[in-house]
Amino acid sequence: MCTTALRRRARRTLAGAGAAMIVLAGVLTGCQSGESATEGERGAQAGPRWNTAPASIAAVGDSITRGFDACSVLADCPEVSWATGNDPAVRSLASRLLGEAEAPARSWNYAVTGSRMADLAGQLATAAQHRPDLVTVMVGSNDACRPTASSMTPVEEFRAGFEKAIAGLRAASPTSELYVSSVPDLQRLWEQGKDSPMVRQIWKLGICQSMLADPLSAATGATARREQVRARVVEYNEALREVCAKDPLCRYDGGAVFQYPFSAEQLSRWDWFHPGRDGQARLAELAHRQVTAAEPPH
Repeated sequence: MCTTALRRRARRTLAGAGAAMIVLAGVLTGCQSGESATEGERGAQAGPRWNTAPASIAAVGDSITRGFDACSVLADCPEVSWATGNDPAVRSLASRLLGEAEAPARSWNYAVTGSRMADLAGQLATAAQHRPDLVTVMVGSNDACRPTASSMTPVEEFRAGFEKAIAGLRAASPTSELYVSSVPDLQRLWEQGKDSPMVRQIWKLGICQSMLADPLSAATGATARREQVRARVVEYNEALREVCAKDPLCRYDGGAVFQYPFSAEQLSRWDWFHPGRDGQARLAELAHRQVTAAEPPH
């Protein structure tokens, strides 16, 4: 009977120890699984990081990036381009990031005067052939600057064109960073030149008539038209922001160009609409500040 009791006690002891071992093993397994999940989440959240010191730059967009009317009438002047120019008075983004000696060999300007969002995909495809570290984009002014307000590019078409362009860039050059400038406030440019008789005569040649036609008119129709163009620019900028936010290597300027208070002295002395040398320098300064910031603008 004593032997039987001892055997029963031994079985209970072993059973208890086994259960404890099972519980302990489960706890350890759970801890290990939790650590693995956390590490996996951190890895997924990390993603690609923005490089604040790119070693090569390609620029795409429209007449602003080509320096149109900045040096002479009705002519491109890429040497003063805010993005890739070599004019020391401007100190382009390329000059600031790469140095004046290195910039010519490691920067490319594929912007085309008159371009709209529909042209961006082709420009990016050409730029991607260099596999640049950074691509700058400034486009949208010509989508709003049309013969009439009713002929402006629809917002959804603008958005779809931007999405298509980014998808093409990612397929051809997955690691290229994308810096996207907001569309300038065209109504502010109208305000800077409308009171000058000479400027009004120049604007009659056909510059951005959706905004600049009848520049002194305070009639309800003219005022509504200008407000409609400005509202469309705001919508374009929101589309740029939203699409860019979906790409971890895309940085929108937070509306910096749209909000910049361009003065008449910073505009072309031939058309009082495109940036002159000083205006180009301000654009370069804004871009450099955004590209080299540790965090994107909020």
